[in-house]
Amino acid sequence: MRVSEQNVELLDEFCDALWLEDGLSRNTMESYRSDLKQFGDWFARQKPGDSSFLTVTHSDLLGFMTGRFSAGIKASTASRELSSLKRFYRFLLRQGKINADPTLNIDTPRVPRSLPVSLTETDVEALLGAPAVDLPLGLRDRAMLEVLYASGLRVSELVSLESGQISLDMGVVRIMGKGGKERLTPLGEEALEWVIRYLKEIRPALLDGKSSNALFVTYRGAGMTRQAFWYLIKRYARQAGITKPLSPHGLRHAFATHLLNHGADLRVVQLLLGHADISTTQIYTHVARERLKRIHEMHHPRG
Repeated sequence: MRVSEQNVELLDEFCDALWLEDGLSRNTMESYRSDLKQFGDWFARQKPGDSSFLTVTHSDLLGFMTGRFSAGIKASTASRELSSLKRFYRFLLRQGKINADPTLNIDTPRVPRSLPVSLTETDVEALLGAPAVDLPLGLRDRAMLEVLYASGLRVSELVSLESGQISLDMGVVRIMGKGGKERLTPLGEEALEWVIRYLKEIRPALLDGKSSNALFVTYRGAGMTRQAFWYLIKRYARQAGITKPLSPHGLRHAFATHLLNHGADLRVVQLLLGHADISTTQIYTHVARERLKRIHEMHHPRG
């Protein structure tokens, strides 16, 4: 069923606010819009006479969430959908469009904590050594992988890096993270050397006289997409003989876990990762503890 014109306008206002006030990406805004449109479609089927978002009650929302669980959705999906609804109705309340928030006292489903699969230091060495650095694209890819592991950047942050964001003299990269928050991240000597080699030997040839702000470029002189870089990571992981499940954030997870394994302070790791909430960073302490438990079980006589 088609979402009403009024509801479309409310969604547009909400997404505009997300962009203007919070600096959220287009993908994030579209995720919110999709969740809310799905609820709007359901509500229109329940109350075809008056399906305005402004008339939704607490009972309506409970009915929607109950139906979603009956349909067999995961707790993580339900949690995300309810989070979208809560944020939307808080926005409507702030704007004075409703007098009470119908999402109050609806608990967010508990999502089981899943530990990220972390590459070992041996895995990382094999992955970093996979690109053929005697080839132009291989050297570029090695530089990108080195930067990713040295700095803990998100893949989206890496592929959107511009030349002006990196200081070769200081050995740091300036990142504009989620919510428009800026952070400076050290690169380390190894990654810096590969970036310098790439800038001197490869980037000018790839650009071939073309102009580009992107730090890491393709043969077309444009920046790389997240999907293209994820394809490269998977290819190099296969070449390196890495068989464990790998996500686009595999090197980011390894960056955090290896720092903690070597005694880094959790607050420092939080700053380097650009996490707003330290509880997000704390998941890596669980990864480190799981590793210690495995080592204990393997090597202690009473393990």
